[in-house]
Amino acid sequence: MLGTLIALLGLVFILLLMGVRVVRQGYVYTIERLGKFTLAAEPGLHILIPFFDRVGHKVNVMEQVLDIPGQEIITRDNAMVGVDAIVFFQVLDAGKAAYEVSNLYVAIMQLTTTNLRTVMGSMDLDETLSKRDEINAKLLSVIDHATSPWGVKITRIEIKDIRPPADISNAMARQMKAEREKRANILEAEGFRQAEILKAEGEKQSAILSAEGRKEAAYRDAEARERSAEAEARATQVVSEAIATSGTQALNYFVAQKYTEAVTAFATSPNAKTILFPVEATQLIGSIGGIGELVRDALGTKEG
Repeated sequence: MLGTLIALLGLVFILLLMGVRVVRQGYVYTIERLGKFTLAAEPGLHILIPFFDRVGHKVNVMEQVLDIPGQEIITRDNAMVGVDAIVFFQVLDAGKAAYEVSNLYVAIMQLTTTNLRTVMGSMDLDETLSKRDEINAKLLSVIDHATSPWGVKITRIEIKDIRPPADISNAMARQMKAEREKRANILEAEGFRQAEILKAEGEKQSAILSAEGRKEAAYRDAEARERSAEAEARATQVVSEAIATSGTQALNYFVAQKYTEAVTAFATSPNAKTILFPVEATQLIGSIGGIGELVRDALGTKEG
């Protein structure tokens, strides 16, 4: 009797162990009861009914990366290019991922491959090389929509590498070299052009300033000559008025003054050792005598 009880307890313990399931973090287990999906077990401890419940699929719900094998694609302009891509996806509904599609990874890979051919096949070679972001966006939209019934979210699709044919690569390298040489020549010519423009502008400014200087100098010279002429005219007017008032006496005075200044200049010259008076010296003496007369008359008039 005791042995039977122990055997029954052991059987119950074994059954309990058979019904205990621990789901790891990052996974969701699908539970099938009598072959039918009934529960998506989240991470943690779960108790199943032995012989009735069993784990159907262990679904990874972390974000995963699927490498798309390299393939040859013919573009719209009949160029053959090799393409590699990767797909980032995450399972949002473990039940759909387990039972709506037979092999999730193969299905996503085949779906990506066919759509990659479709998208890149509708573009020219230059577009496939320069519009990777556009290709990624188109693929993401199409594949995410197609995998939505499978409980999968496509987060990103990236084109890893695009390999054009060797002859096209060589032609592109020569084209790039020619384009760079063209830009270098354009920049060099533009530099020479700017230098010539600046040089011509500098010469123009120099000529303008030189002409302005000559104009200003001419204006100053003309103004000086005008002032000199005015002074000369004023002096002449004063002399004329004096002559008109005093007659020959004023005239003799002015002549004697100029003559005396001339003789003084000869006498103070550093090279003059001997001064020869011309015959007109007697006239100078006479003029000086006339000056004396004028002075005496003036003084006499003042005293009277």
